[in-house]
Amino acid sequence: MLIFSTTAIGQRTVSGTVMDNDNNPIIGATVVAEGTNVGTITDFDGKFSIDVPADAERLLVSFIGYRTMAINMSDYDGSMINVAMAEDAMALDEVVVTGTFTGRTQKDAPMSLTVLNRDQLARLSSNSQADILRTVPGITAEGGGGEVATNLFVRGFPSGGQYAFTPLQIDGVPILSTFGLNSSAHDVYFRNDIGLRSLEFVRGGSSTLFGAGSVAGIVNYNSIRGTDDPENKVQLEWGQGGRYKADFLTAGPASENLYYAFSGFYRFDNGPLETGMPTRGYQIRGNLKKVFNEGNSSFVVSMQNIDDNVQFYLPYPLDNSTGERLRPIGNDGETIYTMLSGNLKDFSFDTPFGQFKSPIGNGVTTDGGFVMAELKHSFGNDWLLSAKTKAASYEHWFNLFLDGDGVHNTPEDQENYLIDRGLPADATFTYADNGTQLASGDLLFENRVLDRQRDMEELVGEVNLTKTVNNHNITIGTFTSFTRADDNNWIHNVLGDFTNSPRAVSVDYVDSLGNAVSYSADGFVTGRQTSNRYHESNKIAFYAADEIKGDRLDLDFGVRWERAEGLISRENGVGTNRFQKGTVSASDFAVAIAALYRLSSNVNVYANASRGYFFPQLRSVSFPLPGVPQSYETENVIQGEVGTKYSSGNLAATAAVFINTLTDRRNVDFVNDPNNPGNVIEEVALQDTRTFGFEASANYLIMSGLSVYGNFTFQDHQFTKVESDPTMVGNSIARIPNVMGMVGLDYAGGGFDANVSSNFLGSKFANNSNTVELEGFNIVRLDAGYTFDLGSAGESMRLGLAVFNLLDSAGITEGSPRQGNSQVGGGEFFVGRPILPRRLFVRAAFNF
Repeated sequence: MLIFSTTAIGQRTVSGTVMDNDNNPIIGATVVAEGTNVGTITDFDGKFSIDVPADAERLLVSFIGYRTMAINMSDYDGSMINVAMAEDAMALDEVVVTGTFTGRTQKDAPMSLTVLNRDQLARLSSNSQADILRTVPGITAEGGGGEVATNLFVRGFPSGGQYAFTPLQIDGVPILSTFGLNSSAHDVYFRNDIGLRSLEFVRGGSSTLFGAGSVAGIVNYNSIRGTDDPENKVQLEWGQGGRYKADFLTAGPASENLYYAFSGFYRFDNGPLETGMPTRGYQIRGNLKKVFNEGNSSFVVSMQNIDDNVQFYLPYPLDNSTGERLRPIGNDGETIYTMLSGNLKDFSFDTPFGQFKSPIGNGVTTDGGFVMAELKHSFGNDWLLSAKTKAASYEHWFNLFLDGDGVHNTPEDQENYLIDRGLPADATFTYADNGTQLASGDLLFENRVLDRQRDMEELVGEVNLTKTVNNHNITIGTFTSFTRADDNNWIHNVLGDFTNSPRAVSVDYVDSLGNAVSYSADGFVTGRQTSNRYHESNKIAFYAADEIKGDRLDLDFGVRWERAEGLISRENGVGTNRFQKGTVSASDFAVAIAALYRLSSNVNVYANASRGYFFPQLRSVSFPLPGVPQSYETENVIQGEVGTKYSSGNLAATAAVFINTLTDRRNVDFVNDPNNPGNVIEEVALQDTRTFGFEASANYLIMSGLSVYGNFTFQDHQFTKVESDPTMVGNSIARIPNVMGMVGLDYAGGGFDANVSSNFLGSKFANNSNTVELEGFNIVRLDAGYTFDLGSAGESMRLGLAVFNLLDSAGITEGSPRQGNSQVGGGEFFVGRPILPRRLFVRAAFNF
């Protein structure tokens, strides 16, 4: 921060105070006479005094995270000025670090970029990453499955889900640098907590250049780091359905030039759906920052330790008798919300490696963490060195109830259940918990449980060097990573009645020899191990970029070359000791160019274009001959974008049009095995796609403390090649709507704050064959609270109420990916996944 002063004939001295909406002073706000180099900053009481040149027409008051305020000097009457700053929901004037090597404001970045601050993250985070990411323009996020495994689709890129084209990062380092070693999403290794400062989401081809490289964008969370001002926060949360959570944050100076920040949580949850399988866990994150060499060097060590488990909810049979796809009514007359059940766990069965006991009761479990270090040094002659490294190791299981037995997949009556399985007509159906017989009209539902062991370890390193020459910021760097992940699967069938969180059902009969036979023993039907495999990936990349800063025109150029090598180990069958092993490799380059032009102090226009690549998922590589893997070539991506950004007074807005093409995409879907009923396989299809679209976002300050905001996305996407089925050329890409958007109202003032928003996702197709269309739906959120002053200045307590899905919408987020292109929209039942029902949260947050 620089303080400039000057004297001139006719200048005026202007004094005032800068406050937030709660009348707290803002320390360090910048006050500048527009069009001059005359400026100052506010003191510890938020006060300022500035000598304004006679020809200056306005004063501009700005601070990170707040909307820039303008004071017309023609209206100045010589009295003290009181400036009330409003939070900037779009943060166009906030400095961002994602998608750039040097740091610049969102408004000056020649790309689409969305920033969410810590308060926005707190009110959006209800159930999963999807609750946060679906508020970003151009993003389709499916989160009906629970707290983890968000399926993310960006600007029409096809995906089987997870984070295929958009890596999840923490402080600029990817959670997982290689996609496709197995089908676990990146967010299983990380949970949000109150120690996050912001989210920066970069979209477009320029993200290919940075770190692990990306096709469609980068999701980067920035952690809070300690400063000279101590900060402490404890938040207690009670959620409907038996949720209890305690969060903490502490940050500040440990000693001279040494700073700390630690955050974490403990959580217990019986919900959000009643399953009889409660979850619990914790996460602790922290960082230490040392500044030395007279402020020219810094060293940051960060860590995470997590031991957490959550439940994951897959699609299940919905009542389609009227064509409305509603949550069905069970045998007991009650609504069915889930087929997960604590009555159908703890089963064990024999495998070639011994007896296996299913851990399905634990749901999705993650136990492990990372250690990360970052060293920066400024050499004092416009050279800047940055080096990062991370080591991570996790024990991870992804255990889930599937969406049927792989053959019927819908409820069955007792007579047809016996006929289809060749069982005697006089077999009996009894409840395992009390031995009573099912009523004759009660329906049955046979399901599968899939247990997947996905242990992962990774090493990452990145070094880059930046040199500033005149208006050029030239960066060269290298990125390298090693990742190994297991992919071991066990599957077993279970039988329950058709009720919410089903009761286990036994099927017994007497065979022709007079022997008592249990087809379903207390709900267990049969089990087997289906895979024993692992994949390894080694990557190395080199990149160079130049960010050219001009008075009105900024230009960006960048190139990247990368090589990836993969090791594949898969046992043929299980317990055969015969393996398919092989190595594959590929290399490719990316190039990106971008420009931004300042039409005025309020309006910037920009354009960018890129040619990028994506390494195919190693799990998609087959072996046409023993020991000979198929060819391994990159998928090619072309992207272009033109947009504008506006910020002035009460209005901030962005708009962009974009186009992208993807060729030779090896898409992987998890489907039922047609040749081995009951099993699931990974189906690979080679595809080309094309998408063009429009995005817009805006935030308008209606009055001090009250603003309205929203965004809108239109995207036209289609297949231009489908190798397995040419008739699908021209079809829309599955699970991606053409239209989506949101609108919200935000208020803060006098200690009270409130936010209400509605997020709309338009209709979409459940599969690439476009045989099943899913209707659009709205998700409405409410968050409100009141802050009480406690003790000395800055100490407070906020009592708040938050509601997810306020109107209790039951919109269908997806059909059955296991049925894939064979799924149809008709029939008495439709297998689909509704969004999670309405849930209330009460929070008490203490700041001191």
